Amino acid sequence: MIHQYKMKDMNIVLDINSGAVHIVDNMLYDIIEKLEIGQSLLEISQSMANVYIEEDIDEAFEEVNKLIQEKQLFTSNRYHSVVDTFKQRETVVKALCLHIAHDCNLSCGYCFAEEGEYHGDRSMMSLEVGREAVDFLLNNSGSRKNLEIDFFGGEPLMNFDVVKGIVEYAKNKEAEYHKNFRFTITTNGVLLTDEIIHFINENMYNVVLSIDGRKEVHDLMRPTPNGKGSYDLILPKLLQVAESRNQKNYYVRGTFTHNNLDFANDVLHLADLGFKQISVEPVVAPDNRAYALKEEDLPTLFEQYDYLAEKMLHYREEGKEFNFFHFMIDLKQGPCVSKRMTGCGAGSEYLAVTPEGDLYPCHQFVGIEDKKMGSVYGGLKRMDIQAEFKACNLFSKEACTSCWAKFYCGGGCNANAYNFFGDIHQVYPMACELEKKRVECAIYLKARETFRI
Repeated sequence: MIHQYKMKDMNIVLDINSGAVHIVDNMLYDIIEKLEIGQSLLEISQSMANVYIEEDIDEAFEEVNKLIQEKQLFTSNRYHSVVDTFKQRETVVKALCLHIAHDCNLSCGYCFAEEGEYHGDRSMMSLEVGREAVDFLLNNSGSRKNLEIDFFGGEPLMNFDVVKGIVEYAKNKEAEYHKNFRFTITTNGVLLTDEIIHFINENMYNVVLSIDGRKEVHDLMRPTPNGKGSYDLILPKLLQVAESRNQKNYYVRGTFTHNNLDFANDVLHLADLGFKQISVEPVVAPDNRAYALKEEDLPTLFEQYDYLAEKMLHYREEGKEFNFFHFMIDLKQGPCVSKRMTGCGAGSEYLAVTPEGDLYPCHQFVGIEDKKMGSVYGGLKRMDIQAEFKACNLFSKEACTSCWAKFYCGGGCNANAYNFFGDIHQVYPMACELEKKRVECAIYLKARETFRI
C-alpha cells in the first residue's frame, strides 16, 4: 500500500506498512504510481517512452526493484498476523487521569465538561480518594515499572492541596512497589502563583497550559464567569511557566473553532510571544453548535496547515524555531506496535477517576453512566467494557483498514467515535481528514529538515 503526494517542489512516496518515506524525481514518482494501480513494467515502459529516455526508465526500474527487495516499497501488511495475539495480551493499567476538580473558574464556550461538572454536580476529589487511586494503580499495573498520573479537571489548581498530597503519597510508595511515577497537570493558568509554579517544576514531568491564541480569539471562547476575557490575566503566568522550564516539558494547548479558521495565525501568535512548544487543535462539537467545524471548512483548514508548514520553515531559517505538536513525527522508529494499533489505550491501559473514585475509560467518557467501569475502592467491575476497548484496534474499524494514515493515528479518538455514532469501532470523519493533512505536512517538514532543502 502506497501513499503519494506532492507538496511544493517535493514528490513524496510513503510505503504504508514499512513506514519508509522516499523523496523521488518525477519519473520515479510516475512509475510508482502506475505500479500501485497494477500496471506491468512493460505497460509502464511503453506508456512512458515518449516522455522519458529508455535508459533512464530502465535505471528507475532497477531502483524500484531494489527498494522492493529491501522491503521499503510495496511491503506486505505484517500486522494482521499479530491481531489475535495482541488481543490476548495481559492487561495492565499504566496511567490514570485524576479528576481533581469537577469545577472551573472559566466558562469556556466549547467545554465538553460543562464548566467542569461532567453531567453532574460540582465537586472536589478528597485526598482519601486520591490515595485510593494511587493504590489502585499500584495494584493493577502488573510488572510495569513506570506509571503516569495526570491531574485534570475542571481546573485542578482549585484543589491544589490535594494535588500536593497525592504526589507526596505516590512518591512515598515508589520504593515499596519498585515503581516510578511521572506526573502531569493541565491548567488554565488563572491560579498560578510563584509557589505553585515552583511545585510544578519540582514534581511535574509535563504541564499543559491552556490558551487559544490571539487575544480576541482566546477571549471569545475562554471568558471568566463574569464574561470578561481571560487572556490578559493568564498570559504573563503561562510565559513564566514556559521560561521557568527552559522551554521544555510543557506545551501550550489551544482549540480552534469555526470562529477562527485562520488558526495558523494563532499558532504563529503564540510562537511570536516566545512559546516553543505549541498545540492548537480542532474543536470537536455537534454540527448544531455555531462554533463547530463543518465539512465545507476543510479546504480552508488544509490551506492553513500548508501555510503553517511553510511559515515554520521561515521561522527556522530566522532562528525562531518552535515545535507544533501535530507536525512532530518520528520516521526512524515511530510508535510501538501497541500504539500503532490501538492509540491511547483508553479503557484498558488508561483510565479516568472521578472525584468520587468512579472509573471510566477516559476523561471524555466521565458522566456517561453505562461506561462506568468500577471504582478505586472496589476495583474494575465492568470487564466487558475493558474487553471492548482492548479489542478496539485499527483492524476492528472498517474505515481504518484502507486508510494510508492509520499507523500514525492509531484509529483516532474512541470518545469522538462514541459521541458521534455510539460505537467506539467507528471513526469521526472530520478528525480523519485533518489528521491525514497534518501527517502529510509533518513528513514534508521532516524531509526538508533531513535534506536541509
